[in-house]
Amino acid sequence: MIERIQSYFTFIDSSLERALLVVVIAIVLIAFIQLVVLRLIRYLVRRTSWDLDDQVVDHLSLPFLQTVALTAILFIVADLSTSPRFTKIVIALDETLIVLIWTRALLKVGRLVIGSLSNLRGRFQWIVPKTVPLMNFTLMFVVVGGAVYWILLIWNINVTHWVASAGVMGIALGFAAKDTLANFFAGVFILADTPYQPGDFVVLEDGIRGQVTDIGIRSTRLLTRDDVEIILPNAIIANSKIINESQGPYPKMRVRVKVAVAYGSDVDLVESVLMKCTEDVEHLVAWPSPRVRFREFGDSGLLFELLAWIDEPVVRGRVLHQLNRRVYKALGEADIEIPYAKQDLYIKEFPGQKSATPEIPAGDHS
Repeated sequence: MIERIQSYFTFIDSSLERALLVVVIAIVLIAFIQLVVLRLIRYLVRRTSWDLDDQVVDHLSLPFLQTVALTAILFIVADLSTSPRFTKIVIALDETLIVLIWTRALLKVGRLVIGSLSNLRGRFQWIVPKTVPLMNFTLMFVVVGGAVYWILLIWNINVTHWVASAGVMGIALGFAAKDTLANFFAGVFILADTPYQPGDFVVLEDGIRGQVTDIGIRSTRLLTRDDVEIILPNAIIANSKIINESQGPYPKMRVRVKVAVAYGSDVDLVESVLMKCTEDVEHLVAWPSPRVRFREFGDSGLLFELLAWIDEPVVRGRVLHQLNRRVYKALGEADIEIPYAKQDLYIKEFPGQKSATPEIPAGDHS
């Protein structure tokens, strides 16, 4: 490419003059692109109702101008340098920098496009908010892999030998890092299957409850309600039973308040008092509506359960706190007894005490 560009300037004998001409042409070209071409493109994309095209143009304009400037530098160095080795190194560095610039730009634009397409509900089956992490990882793998391959070609590195060596090394690494690979493939399956996503509240098998903050290729991070971060290897969490409180037909969640009242209490009054406790409670939703259920006859009292729905799992603790306070105060004001756990103990006979049944002497059967 450099030789072809140089052929256009053969009518100029001086290398310095050719370099100055290239600088002038590059400056004029950059100014023309920035003041005319990009303005025209921005004018056209602003007329559309979608903001994605505006953002794509903003992200690609700077790399395009940088490519023009680096190409001019590439030509000047190749024309002025007298050392073929130095020229070759500078050209390789320049081309590598161009590849890195466009790799960064493509990653930004690709993530932007994936995020925008995931918000179009019903348009794309595979690009939804749940699969965004997997799509971003695939994009990074393809773009970075292509950039590395291109850079190897720029520096005249034989890729065939590298691929063959990678095959042998892959077998060795597969045995040495089997746990790491297990976490890697488990992470890919989690991102593809999306049993949970960042922001979801999950409950693990051991009862730990937390919010998913990040899903990585090796591990998943949870933030508990104590603000303690838990890092779980994907291989473990992929084979565990997980309760996702944020999934379902809607993000609402049901909370339960178990209440025991003494035997002899008016059950209609108890239900009325419990229902009044749900009025004007923050974060309780109107539908499904709160309800009271008489569950069973307990050992020490009648067991009721107050059921209500909250708008998101994160507020469960605060809502339970408010409901428990209201229920306790309301039952006291209504003179409804909350029974203590108690048991009646019947003593048949103390140790060493004679039986109350009179003994019949032996032989006396009258």
